[in-house]
Order: sequence, then C-alpha cells, then structure tokens
Amino acid sequence: MPKLVLKAGSRPPWVGLAAAVWVQIAAGNSYNFPLFSSEIKSVMGYNQQQITILGVANDIGESVGILPGIACNKFPPWSLLLVGTVLCFSGYGVLWLSVSQTVENLPYWLLWIALCIATNSNAWFGTAVLVTNMRNFPLSRGTVAGILKGYIGLSAAVYTVIYGTVLNSSSSKLLLFLAIGLPVLCLALMYFIRACTPASGEDSSEHVHFLFTQGASVLLAIYLLSTTVISDTVSLSGTVSYILVAIMVILLMAPLAIPVKMTLFPAKKLSSAVNSSDNLVQGEGVATQTSPLLTPSSSATYLGSFYENEEASDVETLLAVGEGAIKKKRRPPRRGEDFKLREALVKADFWLLWFSYFLAVGTGVTVLNNLAQIGIALGVDDTTLLLSLFSFCNFVGRLGSGVVSEHFVRSRTLPRTFWMICAHLFMIVSFLLYALGLSGTLYVATALLGICYGVQYSIMVPTASEIFGLRNFGIIYNSMALGNPIGAVLFSALLAGYIYDTEAAKQGSSTCLGPNCFRLTFLILAGLSGLGTIVSIILTIRVRPVYQMLYAGGSFRHPQSSNH
Repeated sequence: MPKLVLKAGSRPPWVGLAAAVWVQIAAGNSYNFPLFSSEIKSVMGYNQQQITILGVANDIGESVGILPGIACNKFPPWSLLLVGTVLCFSGYGVLWLSVSQTVENLPYWLLWIALCIATNSNAWFGTAVLVTNMRNFPLSRGTVAGILKGYIGLSAAVYTVIYGTVLNSSSSKLLLFLAIGLPVLCLALMYFIRACTPASGEDSSEHVHFLFTQGASVLLAIYLLSTTVISDTVSLSGTVSYILVAIMVILLMAPLAIPVKMTLFPAKKLSSAVNSSDNLVQGEGVATQTSPLLTPSSSATYLGSFYENEEASDVETLLAVGEGAIKKKRRPPRRGEDFKLREALVKADFWLLWFSYFLAVGTGVTVLNNLAQIGIALGVDDTTLLLSLFSFCNFVGRLGSGVVSEHFVRSRTLPRTFWMICAHLFMIVSFLLYALGLSGTLYVATALLGICYGVQYSIMVPTASEIFGLRNFGIIYNSMALGNPIGAVLFSALLAGYIYDTEAAKQGSSTCLGPNCFRLTFLILAGLSGLGTIVSIILTIRVRPVYQMLYAGGSFRHPQSSNH
C-alpha cells in the first residue's frame, strides 16, 4: 500500500470529525425503508411477504462491509467515499425510476439487488469515517465511537424531519433526494475525511472539545424528538417547516465550531506531535515494527512485568537468530497488538465478542423491525411516537456508553465489555416487559431496549480496536457487523415472522391483535439475552488483563511489539 499523505497540525482531525458527522447522517440512509416501502408495495402491487424480503435486502446491504473493510487498509478514505456515492446513486436511482414510474414494470429481483446496492453505500461511508477518525483520535476511541455511532442513530430522525417537511411526505421525492443529494454531500466532504497526525491527547482543551460535540449532539437529539412530536400533533405552514429544517442544519454544523475556534484562537504548542498515523496502516508486507504506534504515556511504568517472561525468551530468540541457529519468524500477535483477520479468527476472544454482539443486535433488531406491528397488536394505533422514542433512546445509549465506558476504563481499567453485560441484563427486563403485553409498559420497554441496543453497537467498536488493534480494524469491525443481518434473518424474519403468522392464522386474519402475537417471541429473545450475558461475562474475565495493561496509568498505551 502506498504511504498515506498525512495532514499535519492539531486542527485537521477536528475538521475531519465535523465532516464525519454529515457522512454518518448519509450512512443512515437504510433507515428510510419504512418511509418508501408502502409506496413500492402500492405501485408495484407487491404483497407483504415480498416487502419483508426487500427489508432483508435492506439489512444485508447495510451490514455487509467486508470489501470496504479490506479497502480501508489499501486505499485512502476518499476512494471509499467515492465507491459509496456510486452505489448510493445507482441503487436509489433504480428505485426512484420504479416508484416514480419513469420506467414501468421493473422486475422484482432487480429492485431487490438495487436496494441491496443502495444500502451497501452505508458500509462504505461508515467504514471510511469510522476507521479514519479512530486512527486520528487513537487515545479517545470510546468517545469518538460513541459520537459517530450516536449521529448515525439520529439519522432516522433527520430523514423523518426532511421527509415530512421539505419533501411533503413524498416517497418519490425522498428516493430522488437519496439518489442525488447524498452523493453530492459526500463528494463535497471527500477532501476533509483524511488521515491526519493523530491527536496527542496532551492538549487540555481536547476534553472540552469532546464535551462540546457531545452536548451539540444531545441538543440535536432533543430538538429532533420535539420537532417530530410537534409536526405529528400540529399542522405547520411551509415557512415554519423550512425554519425548523434550517435550525436542524445549524445544529448539525455545530462540531465545525471547534476547528473555527482553533483557527481564531490558536493554542500554543506544548510538545511535539506524536508519531504519524500512517504507522497504524502499514502494508501487509511489513512484518515487524521497531517503534511504538503511539507515544508512551505515563502508564509505561506499569507495563514492565506484563510480558516479562515472554520478553526474556525474546532476547534468547534474537541471539539465536544472530548466530544463525534458527530462522527469523514473525511471532503471533498478543492481545492488544495488531491482528490480521485470519489471526483474529482463531482467537476465542474474537468469537466471544462476535456472539455477544450477535445475540444483542439480533434480538434488538427483531423488535425494531416489528415495532409497528407490536404497537398495533397492543392497541397503539399511531406508532410514530414509539419509533421516535426508540430512535432517541438508541442515540442516548450510543453516545452515553462511549462517555461512560471511556471514564471507567481510564479510572478503573474496567473492560468495556462490562457494559455489554449490563445491556444484556436490561434487555432481558425489556423483553419480559414486552411479554406482559400491557400498554402501560410498552413505552418503558421500548425506551429501555433502545438504550441497550445503542450501548451494544457503540461498545463493540472500541473493544474490537483495543483487543485486535487499529491496523486492520476496518475488516475486523465489519466482520463483527455481520451479526446484524444474520440476526435479522434468524430472529426477525424466521422466528418472529413465523410465530406472528401462526397467531394471526388462529384469529382468521392477516393482522394479529393481542399480547399473544409476540409473547413467545419475547420469551425466546429474553433467553437469548441471558445466553449473551453469560458469553459477555466470560469475555470480560478474559480481557481484564488486557485493559489493565493498556490503561494501567490512566491513559491509553499501545503495547510495543518486539521484532521476531
């Protein structure tokens, strides 16, 4: 891989983070499927089963990111964004041609492939900005992951506001906006998403900058929830609608205030910058590295004995190599160092993390995909508020888990996977509340599940990077993300769909009413969350020494790998 050209200075990483906010909104375009699926059903004359299968294409396209995971180590971020824009334009373009009846009678299989291609742009957009910003802020991985995952969680509310105000609830206009507007947006931001000299963490204002960004996202979330509720209860004029959208755009631009402030009021440099982030993305031909990936922090004094016995054998091995007694060979990486995907796949920690994540998002997405039907079954006619509540709490879980886990991992070296245990336990409570079938507990269960669902998404990202390193983080992260579509197929399409249809058949209707429609599903999901709790406990016990090593002095310290 050609050596990346890094943007030097303390300001560019914050410019990239501000631009990443907008790209993450674009990367949430798959959340629009409920907004135009009914129009596809009406125009094309499809039945509900065909629409459900299109929903599976929506989930598969969104989550299959193996190719962008590989590409992020071989090509610059702008190239991934370019691929994403092409996929977004071509996929949603075909859907627009069909819904607007510009081209009539397009075959079903073509629309299925087009939707899969369109939502696969999410994987390219998300991988480009997530991997780049994790490398630009290697000392604040949990915080950065929480912010970026939080904004993608808010994207559904952003599109809902745009759809209901600017686009006048027109599915055809929405698809045209997705086909043209999102590619233009990402092309405009392409220059700013780039590898920079990593933030050193020594700037005292960095913490304040993160707090400002988090505060801006919370304000945006509250504003979007309020706007959704108001627009559903009050008829707004065109002028008021455009004003509301303008305020939303200003709030989305809030993170840009940080680099503007750094330009107008530059801080004095206290020390030299840390090593360039290209050390994190060396080509696969480089077998060893003599310099640490990050400048040693105060925790270095705590690390002397962690690999003491292994370091002694390292010296003997080097002496033997020098004397020609043995052939020099690269040793397998240790946890906390940089793994290749094939090296991670043979580790128990990888599969424990994968199954914990799979059991969490698989059960969560089952409720999300069926939330409207759940509300109707329990007597809630308008499920818009239910969906908005889930979206808001999902954002709270994503952002809050990044902040909380970052605090405790630095202050008490508490593994981030501890919060996955907590989320699994509260998901059990949530599913049992759903199983009760009481309308009074419906909103409580939805809010609780939304928070836990967001926590699981946000915690997996920095955990994977800390256990398996940042060098091949893109492909490892996207391998973890495969748990989402697999869970959607197994638990949502097969399990929940089968039980729902069975109960509906007993009632002699295609629509099921009453708590029995999903009760058995919720009890099974609670059991799966219990299994996820056990898996997460085992993983937490196993990785505790890794976190004690990485954060022993209260700040991140990448383990120095020795040559073999």
